[in-house]
Amino acid sequence: MPESHSPRLQHLPLPLFAAPMGLGGLGLAWREAAITLHLPDTVSEALLALAGLAWLLIALAHLLRAWRHPQALADDLRHPIRSAFAAAITVGLMILSGGLLPHAPTAAAWLWLLAVVLHLALAVWIVNGLLSRPREVTTLLPPLLIPLVGNILAPVFGAKLGFEILSWMLFGIGALLWVLIQPTMLSRIISGPQLPERMRPTLAILVAPPAVGSLSLAALNGGSFGHASIALLGFALLIAATLLSMARGLFGIPFTVAWWAWTFPSAALTAAALKAAHEYPAIWHAPALGLMLAAVSLLILGILAMTLQAAISGALFQPEPAAGPPPAPAAK
Repeated sequence: MPESHSPRLQHLPLPLFAAPMGLGGLGLAWREAAITLHLPDTVSEALLALAGLAWLLIALAHLLRAWRHPQALADDLRHPIRSAFAAAITVGLMILSGGLLPHAPTAAAWLWLLAVVLHLALAVWIVNGLLSRPREVTTLLPPLLIPLVGNILAPVFGAKLGFEILSWMLFGIGALLWVLIQPTMLSRIISGPQLPERMRPTLAILVAPPAVGSLSLAALNGGSFGHASIALLGFALLIAATLLSMARGLFGIPFTVAWWAWTFPSAALTAAALKAAHEYPAIWHAPALGLMLAAVSLLILGILAMTLQAAISGALFQPEPAAGPPPAPAAK
């Protein structure tokens, strides 16, 4: 089929795979809330089912895109920023394996192993590209953390599935890459050039590694939210507070699919806070965490609603503008 016959499919955004991550992360946060706040677990299971359905529909749409517009997908996979969102495919599978875990542990184990193998392959591909084809400093943006640091998420479910040694290895890979990559990324953000406006919402991704890391360490330590987990949670809360202090400027940015970058990190932070509260209860936990869960739920459902509206209007399927520094002024 000629590309002009299906322009929407041609420009289907690869970063849309962040949607199942956000919905699944919210489902896992509600699962923690069912334990800590004694809320009904039907909400968490419904959200995880919705995440699975979203992942399947987006995956089928991208398979159709690959068939009809192979060059468009190839361009995404060669792009220094958009290519990082390919790892959201495998991170989404990890989250879905966690959703399946209480209901079908064998299926969850196989899905987790598939996700880990594919995610490691993506990480090798990204690192290979970084070493063999040095990139412009302007492309060192938070989405790069998804393929490189996504391994930190795997132990949250792998430890419960019995893959303890492999989970420790994956945690080590993700944590060490985070320690190596994030300082360079922060240096690029702090020293400039300024982030393109449409990419500023992706700063929220910086919350994910410490928030998820706190949950992973708890899983690797038999479910105990120990001192190391508390330390990582504290760092995640500091980054989240900093981003909230910038929210007025961020929320003035027009909606794009990049806003999904807020969803999984905020859900992971909520889940970590709920797990910590279960281990170290205090009288103020229930109202504070209930408010936090409600706010994050409204945020994610609001972004979902805006995405559906953009899909209906066609705004979701516009060609991506070039991401990079502004063009140099013309010589006089």
